[in-house]
Amino acid sequence: MASAFLPGRLDRIDSFLQKSYIDSGRFAGTLTLVSRRGEVGHLSALGLMDSERNKPMQEDTIFRFYSMSKPITSVALMMLYEEGRFQLSDPVSRFIPAWKDLKVWVSGAYPDFKTRPVEREMTIRDLLTHQSGLTYGVNNRSQVESANLALIRDSQGTDTLAGWADKLTKIPLLFSPGTRWNYSISTDMCGYLVEVISGQTFDKFLSERIFKPLGMVDTAFSVPDAKLSRFAACYEPTPDGSRKLQDDPETSKYRKMPSLLSGGGGLVSTMADYHRFTRMLLNKGELEGARLLGRKTVELMTRNHLRDGLSLAELALKDQVSEVSHSGVGFGLGFSILMDPSAAQISGSTGQYGWGGAASTAFWIDPVEDVIVIFLTQLMPSSTYPVRRELQVLVNAAIAD
Repeated sequence: MASAFLPGRLDRIDSFLQKSYIDSGRFAGTLTLVSRRGEVGHLSALGLMDSERNKPMQEDTIFRFYSMSKPITSVALMMLYEEGRFQLSDPVSRFIPAWKDLKVWVSGAYPDFKTRPVEREMTIRDLLTHQSGLTYGVNNRSQVESANLALIRDSQGTDTLAGWADKLTKIPLLFSPGTRWNYSISTDMCGYLVEVISGQTFDKFLSERIFKPLGMVDTAFSVPDAKLSRFAACYEPTPDGSRKLQDDPETSKYRKMPSLLSGGGGLVSTMADYHRFTRMLLNKGELEGARLLGRKTVELMTRNHLRDGLSLAELALKDQVSEVSHSGVGFGLGFSILMDPSAAQISGSTGQYGWGGAASTAFWIDPVEDVIVIFLTQLMPSSTYPVRRELQVLVNAAIAD
């Protein structure tokens, strides 16, 4: 690995994380992987996976991946695209007929919204790129967001994807599809499209078509009792800069299979599993003889698909929750795309792609440098600390010729 990384530079990652985040009490523990040219140059487990039980972080620890589920869901849908099942320009209503006459919010509150017609129908590409007009509701900027947040909360543990899709017809869109960018439940609806188009339940499709072929043995929507000892605790920050328990593994909702299979944020996984998934992407759709996607499809997914080639800074609604900074960054079919490192004010390569999760997990793939980075911890929300940008500086400073 001497030719892949500068000597001693990757050691800075552990010393930085230990001093800045673990010794200070910000994180209980971290698990970090950096690979280049097909070889792992750095893999380190620091601190604890469960501080209440004094359990050390392990390489096989199971984490809540939250929105790092989204790239997996996007790959699943694009596998069906490669089979000729749909075109990106197809209206979503082709597969969800109730979405034929969606409206855009003008004023009012649920159930008495004042609306206007959409400028055009929502397409499947709009869902893959978060240009759909849907929302998570966490920003609480309008009555639409309040209604969506209530829907999401009320759906926990009871609804199916089909039921959720039906309820969404009662809430107008934030904007006409294709006109703006807003981080949303769009990817959850991509998971529902996988069910409708394939005729399989979403979890069965993922298991048979992605997890088993790639050897992702610990990735699922729940943690079985036999693996509970490897499941990390999740934390949230306290005003004094430390942390408190947010989700205890022993009582976590992840101990049982949910009825709503969230492709936007429902998966648990491990470092080894997600590294296999990212290796498949870097290899343009194939890993060790298992081909999920063709090279041209991966290339299409990792281009900026925002309207008129704009960046998130130019197209996103203001003051919204997201997993990346917006300047110099676009969005592809399931990933953020680094368009301009100088505008983003971060070292990196044009075309680098990735995403993160609500519990501060993150990954990125740099095809130019042949690099994969995966960072795992469990602290919500992910916006608490700038560890992702800090880690990117440390990694890129270690890359050799």
